Amino acid sequence: MKRVFLFAAALAIVQFAGGRSSAQTTSVDQGPNWTRTDRAAFYSRNQGSRIMPLSWAMALKQPSGGSFMADSLSRYGYLKNEENLASTLPVGFTTDTDEDGVVAIGMNCAACHTRQIEVGGTQYRLDGGPAVADFQSFLTDLDKAVGTVLGNADAFKAFASTVLGGGLTPAQVAQLRTDVNTWYGPYHTIVTRALPTPAWGPSRLDAVGMIFNRLTGLDIGPANQNYMIPSNIQKADAPARYPFLWNASIQAKTQWPGFADNGDDLLALARNTGEVIGVFAKFHPVKDPIRHPALKYDFKGDTSVNTEGLLALEDLIKKIGPPKYQWPVDAALAAQGKALYEAPGSSGGCAGCHGIQEAADPLTRNVVWKTPILDVGTDSREYNVLKWQVNTGVLSGAKIPVIGKPLNPTDSAFNVLALSVEGIILQRLPNVARFIVDNEMNKHQQAHIHATLEEYTRALDGAFKKPPPDKDRPFKYESRVIQGIWAVAPYLHNGSVPTLTDLLNPVSERPKAFKIGPNYDPTGKVGLAAEQTKFDYTLKTTDCSNRNSGTSVCGHEFGVTLKPEEKRALLEYLKSL
Repeated sequence: MKRVFLFAAALAIVQFAGGRSSAQTTSVDQGPNWTRTDRAAFYSRNQGSRIMPLSWAMALKQPSGGSFMADSLSRYGYLKNEENLASTLPVGFTTDTDEDGVVAIGMNCAACHTRQIEVGGTQYRLDGGPAVADFQSFLTDLDKAVGTVLGNADAFKAFASTVLGGGLTPAQVAQLRTDVNTWYGPYHTIVTRALPTPAWGPSRLDAVGMIFNRLTGLDIGPANQNYMIPSNIQKADAPARYPFLWNASIQAKTQWPGFADNGDDLLALARNTGEVIGVFAKFHPVKDPIRHPALKYDFKGDTSVNTEGLLALEDLIKKIGPPKYQWPVDAALAAQGKALYEAPGSSGGCAGCHGIQEAADPLTRNVVWKTPILDVGTDSREYNVLKWQVNTGVLSGAKIPVIGKPLNPTDSAFNVLALSVEGIILQRLPNVARFIVDNEMNKHQQAHIHATLEEYTRALDGAFKKPPPDKDRPFKYESRVIQGIWAVAPYLHNGSVPTLTDLLNPVSERPKAFKIGPNYDPTGKVGLAAEQTKFDYTLKTTDCSNRNSGTSVCGHEFGVTLKPEEKRALLEYLKSL
């Protein structure tokens, strides 16, 4: 059986020539396929995330008394949505209406994958780039704001007046307090149990750990305990930098440890479904063998995961090109660097792991880019997260037919996520099929629209597949094509190296500490500028004696023996990718 291609509805294309300047930002040229219309959709398309009712978010206050949502949350590094100036919500913050008609605020992938850097007083917007955002501070401060409302009578009175309007009845106020308490219990639990000290800091988060915590700690417990299993929540202390999204859809593998097959829309839907669970999509699976005899669980009835929105966002991501370097490039020097980039052996040879190597997927007949999964001595801590064991709650004994084994009462968080994501997708297939666009499909793809459940299940088999154990080189991560690499500092999967110049130095010479923020040095060391004013945050790193710290600069010692003039040439070429 060939894997099934799933296409989102086509969006109207309005040609956008080059960049666009405003008083606030300059949008960098990211290719002819990336348009103003696409950008606007990417910034606001709903994927089913529901953090809290929008009216609550708008009524919350900062400790200073100002609105919690003031200035599009720029204090956390989130960005003003200049494609919708009427909106007060930042880029990547969305709205979704629940079954009771309540409008909720949520997030989509653009919140964490839109970058803005500052060079010489000019702001440059890079769509699909890793955000310079402080998600942990956002989560912590939101917790404090709601805690203040619940713990202070005057604060709650003001909050209730804003949310409910004038003429409040005691019953309305009491119901609102009950609703806020019901929301706050799970949220406060995950914030206090999961968030680590020291904090992740801007530009980094433990996304895999938070997805595992959100799913196993807040979603699969008994209904009479608000679906919670607090003991499943562990410290999410393996932070990684946000990856860039351009080229993400065409890589053969994805996720930093390379555990997800990639390259068609069904597999993309799997990784994106896991992502939206992590940013507070509603999901409460229920055992129901009568109405769902194949899976014996209802995975779709009590979930806000928006499958159509996820497909539409993936369709948009395919159009984002790598950002064009905005400053002059020395062509002669770059030509010398190109030879080093493509040279075999340890003297250069970046292309061996990071160059474009096309391969036709034998199942989809899709062209993908090879993604080597290698242990090059970098930080190992993310592998701790992949070993987490949890109480499987209501999903104990559940399985996916054909490819799955029943979950044990105690099983890996990885297996719980795989089963949950695959269950949601398999029960949403009729919804997905309605969004297939016939004129975008070849005959091979059309022939498999009406695949059986078993065939779809086999097509999902590689969506979550942990790398096989390797005693000698056990900590493998993906080596992606590095187009646009000039724009995505800090470097290594854990964001422990601030510039490309530092990455070409031996581990012993890499910075022991550096500031993180949007100020950028694209022409000198190529990466984060030494001085930052946006955040008061300094990342402290460790060396190879503590590879499992989460902030180790160990590994990837390629190009470190090049002569200084050769390193300059290689950097000049990397700017042009």
